[in-house]
Amino acid sequence: MYILHWLLTIAIIVTSVVSVTYSFKARRSPDPIVRGLNGARTNISMGAMLIMIALFQMLAFSGSTLKVVIGAVLLVLGVFNIFAGLRNQSTYRQLAKRG
Repeated sequence: MYILHWLLTIAIIVTSVVSVTYSFKARRSPDPIVRGLNGARTNISMGAMLIMIALFQMLAFSGSTLKVVIGAVLLVLGVFNIFAGLRNQSTYRQLAKRG
C-alpha cells in the first residue's frame, strides 16, 4: 500500500506538470488549431490528474461518507475531462487535416 501511495503521488505530480505545460502552450500559440489541440491535451492530462487524486484520496484515508463523495466527484470530473479532451482533440485533428 505504501508503494501505491508513492506511485500515485508521482503520477499526480507528472500529470500536473504536463497539464501546466500544455496550458501554457495553448495560451501562447497564435494558431487556433494548435491552441485547440493543446487545450484538448490540457483537458486530457487534467482529467488523468483528477482521477489520480481521487484514487489517492480514496485509498489513502479511512472512508468517511464525505471523503467518498468528494472522491467520487473528482473521479467523475476526471472522466468527463478526459472524454471532453479526446472529443476536442479529434475535432481539431480533423480541422488540421483539412487546412
